[in-house]
Amino acid sequence: MGFWADYQDKIASGALKPDEAQGAIARKLDHLAEALKDYAPKPAGFFARLTGAKNGPAPKGLYIQGEVGRGKTMLMDLFCAHADIEPKRRAHFHAFMQDIHARLHAARRGAKDPLLTVANAVAAEARLLCLDEMQIADIADAMIVGRLFDILFQRGSVVVTTSNLKPGDLYKDGLNRQLFLPFIKLMEEKLDVVTLDSPTDYRLGRVRGRETFIHPLGPDADRKLQELWVKLTDTETGAATALDVLGRKLPVPQAAHGAARFTFADLCEAPLGPPDYLALAQNFRTLFIEHIPVLTPRHRNPSKRFILLIDTLYDAHVRLVASAEAVPEALYSEGHHAQEFLRTVSRLQEMQSASWWGAKIVET
Repeated sequence: MGFWADYQDKIASGALKPDEAQGAIARKLDHLAEALKDYAPKPAGFFARLTGAKNGPAPKGLYIQGEVGRGKTMLMDLFCAHADIEPKRRAHFHAFMQDIHARLHAARRGAKDPLLTVANAVAAEARLLCLDEMQIADIADAMIVGRLFDILFQRGSVVVTTSNLKPGDLYKDGLNRQLFLPFIKLMEEKLDVVTLDSPTDYRLGRVRGRETFIHPLGPDADRKLQELWVKLTDTETGAATALDVLGRKLPVPQAAHGAARFTFADLCEAPLGPPDYLALAQNFRTLFIEHIPVLTPRHRNPSKRFILLIDTLYDAHVRLVASAEAVPEALYSEGHHAQEFLRTVSRLQEMQSASWWGAKIVET
């Protein structure tokens, strides 16, 4: 069974719901799957001249952009499973870049041009490269992806990637972004940039009727929060990453599918401030915060940071999943910021509502 037949079969069986926007992207992926059946990259350099290989140009890959939960990953994974080409590789973009950095570190010990060595190896391992959730938040990634992908395309690798962002919005406001612009141009030239503009967020339907502010703390709260993480990200553990904030790194312990996961200590006991919280709100649509304690007068600085954090998330309409020692109104009853915290209580309560999470959701 091919890609399109399998996609239609899943709709007929009820495993997927009919979605016109998804169907349009599926058609494009089906055309690419057909083109890949007879495609083999032309050998490079001397061997190409020796054999006289005259294979045609590589089929144009896809850059699938759209909001979280619209089905981008599902479609790419279904396509990758059915694509009749070997070798092929499917990876989360963060994991892919971690692998690239590890290979570069090893190649620097002997290769004259480490990036060329690594890129050639990756191209040999993947005629088809499927990358989920492309997002550039690290200057180290930003400075190498342009040449890396240029070499991959020269070697004939076909790339299909998903992203919440349009190519032009990648690494937006990043340090030395002008050096990153050739990569954006390369993506727009080499990939067919398409938008999955479905009005339905399928992933949000998985949290309907569930607690998003879980209390009290304990093993049961940890289990419930983990269940919500899996339902919203389709992964047990997200990839560690970092955001560039004013020339320094903000560690993100786990990130996946537009969501990031932290402990209260990570965000409010560390010396963070408004620029850090704004960077989180700009880069993630859902934030998980674990183990929020009952705040006392001795928590003067952490409580102020928590107020700033919630204000920032609220203003950006970020969705919040949290585990806490108590309900919002019992988290901070006395202390230097107790009066100010009343606004935080109101916002935490509103952020649990169905209207906050979004009206256009479906059960899946």
